[in-house]
Amino acid sequence: MIQVHLSQVAHVPLYKQIVEQVKQLIATDQLQPGEHLPTVRQLARSLGISPGTVVRAYLELEQEQIVVSRRGGGTVVSASTDDPRLSMLRQRRLSNMVSSNILEALSLGYSPEELEAAFSLHLARWREERKGRPETLESRGSDIDTRNTIVIVGSHDLALNLLVSQLKHRNPEINIEVTHAGSLGGLIALQEERADLAGIHLLDEETGEYNYPYVKHILPGREMAIVHLAYRIQGLMFDRSNPKQIKGLEDLRRPEVTILNRQKGSGTRVLLDLKLRQHGIMPSEVKGYERELDTHFAVATGIARGEADVGLGIEAAAHTCDLGFLPLLRERYDLIIPIANYRSRLLSPLLETIGSEDFIKVVASAGGYDTSQTGATTFCRYDN
Repeated sequence: MIQVHLSQVAHVPLYKQIVEQVKQLIATDQLQPGEHLPTVRQLARSLGISPGTVVRAYLELEQEQIVVSRRGGGTVVSASTDDPRLSMLRQRRLSNMVSSNILEALSLGYSPEELEAAFSLHLARWREERKGRPETLESRGSDIDTRNTIVIVGSHDLALNLLVSQLKHRNPEINIEVTHAGSLGGLIALQEERADLAGIHLLDEETGEYNYPYVKHILPGREMAIVHLAYRIQGLMFDRSNPKQIKGLEDLRRPEVTILNRQKGSGTRVLLDLKLRQHGIMPSEVKGYERELDTHFAVATGIARGEADVGLGIEAAAHTCDLGFLPLLRERYDLIIPIANYRSRLLSPLLETIGSEDFIKVVASAGGYDTSQTGATTFCRYDN
C-alpha cells in the first residue's frame, strides 16, 4: 500500500492531496513505471474517505497521462521520473529540502564555508557508494590552449574534490577529468604527457621529504611548478565504537583484525608499507593487505559497512563516514604541473581558485587540513 497522508484541515481538497502525493512518490522513485496503484476501494478504505474522492484523483492523474487505467488491469503508473511533467515538481522539492537544511544549519551557527565543505564531502562519499565502474577519459588532445578540459591524474584527496567543485562553479565552461591512479601513477602520466597536472603525497624514506625527491627521480630535466594544496592528517580509521580496541599500527598484525588497503603506487600505500617496515611487520602478517581500493572514501565506506576493521586514510574521510580516527602523521599534498601548463590559459582559473579566500576557508572547514601554505609555489628543474 502506498503511503498517502491526508489533512482534513488543509485548504487543498482531498483528491488534490492524493494527486500531489502520488506525483511525489513517482518523482522520488517510490513508485516505478508499470507499478500498480491500490484499487479505488483499497485506498478509500485505508484513508477513511469516500471512493468517489479516490476516483476523482485517479481521473485527474489519468488526464495528465501520469497513470493509465486498464479494464480488469487496475491503475498503473505510466510516467517516468524524467517526465517533463514531473521535473518541475522534483526541482521544487529538491530546492525546498536544501533550503530547509541550510536554514537550519545557519540558525545553529554553522558558517557557509562549513556547510559547503560538509555538503561536498558527503556528496563525494555517496558518489563513491553509487559508483559502478571507473570513468573513461576522453582524448586529451595536444594543445593545452585550444582545449577546455583539464586532465588531472594522481592521488585521491578531498581538498582536490573541493577544488574541482569550486572551479566548476566559478567556470562552468571548463571540463575537468580526474583519474585516481595514485601518486606514482600521476607522475608517470606527466612523464608520458597524459595529464596536465598530478596530485601527489609521496614520503621519501631516505630523506624524510615529501614529493620533491620523486619529482627529481621521475621527471628529470623538466621544469616543473610544485603548487602546495594542503597539509593533511593521515591515520587509522575504524568503527567509532572501536570493538577490536585498535590503538596503533602494531594491532594490524593481530589475526582477528582485517584491513582495507590502498592500491599500489598510491601515496597512502607507500606510507603504510613504510610504517609496516618501521614496526617490523610483514605484509603477510596483515589480514586483508591484498585487498586494494582506489580512494580514501572507498576504504572509509567499506569500514563503515563492516567489510573490514581498519584502514589507513585521511581524517576528513573518517569524519565524513562517522568513523573513529587515530592520527599518525601530517603529510603534504602538492600539485605537480609542467611549467608550460602552469602558464597556460586553461589552468589559470584553477590556480586562481587555489589562491582564493573562499577555497582556503572551505578546505579548512573540512577538518583534518592545514591551509597555512595553500597556494605556495616552487619552481624547480632537476637535471640528470
